[in-house]
Amino acid sequence: MSVSSKFKIIQSELHPDFAFSEGVFSSFSEFLSNSKEYVVFPGFCDVHVHFREPGFSYKETIYDGSRSAARGGYTAVCTMPNLNPVPDSVEHLKLQTDIIRRDAVINVYPYASITVAQAGNELSDMEGMKNDAIAYSDDGRGVQSDDMMRKAMLEAKRLGKMIVAHCEVNSLLKGGYIHDGEYARRNNHRGICSASEYEQIARDIELVKEIGCPYHVCHISTKESVELIRQAKREGVDITCETGPHYLVLTDNDLQEHGRFKMNPPLRSEEDRQALIEGILDGTIDMIATDHAPHSAEEKSKGLEKSAFGIVGLETALPLLYTKLVKTGVLTLERLVDLLVVNPRRRFGIPMGNDFTVWDLNEEFTVDPNEFLSLGRATPFEGERLFGRCILTVCDGKTVYINNDNKTI
Repeated sequence: MSVSSKFKIIQSELHPDFAFSEGVFSSFSEFLSNSKEYVVFPGFCDVHVHFREPGFSYKETIYDGSRSAARGGYTAVCTMPNLNPVPDSVEHLKLQTDIIRRDAVINVYPYASITVAQAGNELSDMEGMKNDAIAYSDDGRGVQSDDMMRKAMLEAKRLGKMIVAHCEVNSLLKGGYIHDGEYARRNNHRGICSASEYEQIARDIELVKEIGCPYHVCHISTKESVELIRQAKREGVDITCETGPHYLVLTDNDLQEHGRFKMNPPLRSEEDRQALIEGILDGTIDMIATDHAPHSAEEKSKGLEKSAFGIVGLETALPLLYTKLVKTGVLTLERLVDLLVVNPRRRFGIPMGNDFTVWDLNEEFTVDPNEFLSLGRATPFEGERLFGRCILTVCDGKTVYINNDNKTI
């Protein structure tokens, strides 16, 4: 069978000359069935993951996290800075980059923190870390002080770098841990209001208008956030944003009394979900990022109130989005490539390289966290039937995953 009849190649403008050659096919022929057809994508890019090392390697290591990413078709990820020590200085950041160089099986780009210890009181050594940090973020918490965020944006602009913001107003949280909506009221849970997210986005948009710093918003989840960013783009503000797969397919009415349904921001209402879909379709939302956030089984076994925030997502992202959005006609595969490859790489300046991933999109499977390569197991999609199996992933010309007993190289 010829390569052209066996493979559908999804091109992108970042990968215009990509061709899956007969030589590449023959190299992997033992893992490919003559009776199946495959889809070849450029390597995916996730600008928001947590690999937990240094400091919390019992949750995830850079090695295991990058293997998990490779199994999900990702060849580039950006790691958030809520670590121990926080990468707020050259010395602290080097602890992480040394591990990345030693253990990562794909390209891993670390964030540096915006403030010292992510405490919001003093700027980190932004200049000293500029060459090794993909951007600056205090993800996991919002920068509460207007003046501190202004200083950070001014410094980032001077350095030619981007501020990547977890937007959350602490004074509005009031001990909440799921969305302040129907499920919370029905089951006597404390809710997180939507304003805690969008009010800080509104503040930051005004600062970006004043300063002109490149600015990216993490994991938006509310309809108000979508509209604020849509309007800011119309006004020419240098702003981009992401949302997560789970916010596009679940709502607070899908919640169960288990920690695998707890993340921050929380699952919102159906109205919010529809607004996110509209934002994806009209270009307001630039990219999809998993916010892959592994924790130990114990940390996620304490119900909605007591469990740690965060779910894993690298190994389910493409099957979930393909099954729920592409097969249902909401998105085309080509548009999904824009969201998973083109837009994140362009905005963050991450090169495409000779990266690709091969999938059997006709294979249906049941999500089983015990099969994950990530150390994290918490996913709200446990037991779901999804389509799409990653067959292999190649990063920088090197095979980093083959679907052969979950082998990574």
